[in-house]
Amino acid sequence: MANAELYEPAIKLQLGISKCLLGEKVRYDGGHKRLPFAVDVLSSFADFHVICPETAIGLPTPRPTIGLYQNTMQSVVIRFNDRQIDNGDIDNKMTLFCQQTMRSLSSLSGYIVCAKSPSCGLGNAKVYDNDSGDFVTLADGRFTAYLRDCYPWLPIEDNVRLNNPDIQQHFVIRMFALQRLNKLLESELSRHALLTFHSRYKLLLLAHSQPLYRQLGPFVAKLDQFDDLQQFFIQYRQRLMALLTIPASKENHTNVLMHIQGYFNRYLTNAEKQALTATILAYHRDELPLSKPISCLKACLEKYPNDYLSTQYYFTHYPQALPH
Repeated sequence: MANAELYEPAIKLQLGISKCLLGEKVRYDGGHKRLPFAVDVLSSFADFHVICPETAIGLPTPRPTIGLYQNTMQSVVIRFNDRQIDNGDIDNKMTLFCQQTMRSLSSLSGYIVCAKSPSCGLGNAKVYDNDSGDFVTLADGRFTAYLRDCYPWLPIEDNVRLNNPDIQQHFVIRMFALQRLNKLLESELSRHALLTFHSRYKLLLLAHSQPLYRQLGPFVAKLDQFDDLQQFFIQYRQRLMALLTIPASKENHTNVLMHIQGYFNRYLTNAEKQALTATILAYHRDELPLSKPISCLKACLEKYPNDYLSTQYYFTHYPQALPH
């Protein structure tokens, strides 16, 4: 691999995060929801952009609980659960805060929100009937809803889901892809840079979704037909991040691993080819972790360098210290 690691040491994630997840005591009960994955792992690889929408609009800590309420017009407002408390127009304050804050988040590569929160929940905030108080449905918290609407390509997860190692890895893969795209947009956006980026991600994209990759390929081939490179970038970013939203599957990984092996077959003895194939198939049967066949293929790449494979983010799409 030309003895070079593919991860760029200079790249650093720009990560939005709910303040309570960093251990800040800003919750309604005066507590926090410290997330070890963020504080102890991601902090070395990310600049945190910290927000608590509820304290940002002037609510104290501790404070009475607030919730989402649906009225007869099907619109949802945010208010104190106790009707006897003067709301102080917190719904309008929250709306204004969200609208003003969204403008400053365009460079983020990911966001971690607090689960079930009426301001930050990710599809799991409870919505109640405004008159009866009965549970109606689950929805995004007010801030998260604005975030998803303004930045549909942005990787967003909550603290509960991020206790799952597979979701951690998937989140990190998506964030580093978007951060690299953001860097292109900020400094060196060109047709050549976009084509190089896409080429380096080819094998990783195939591991996530072969059908969507085959749709993305013809779109990229039309790059020269776009007079406005910014417009191409906007469409490409949306398509790429939608593809990466689909978790990589064992079947797809196996196909990619077999494809990579094909680059080395002419150099390997029959016994070496059989051993490598057996390792890949053992991974497919859940007998070995993915890291094992990838390590074998990296060893082949060290011994038999290949310019195309040596640039593939499939091998090193983010720092080794993060979850693999």
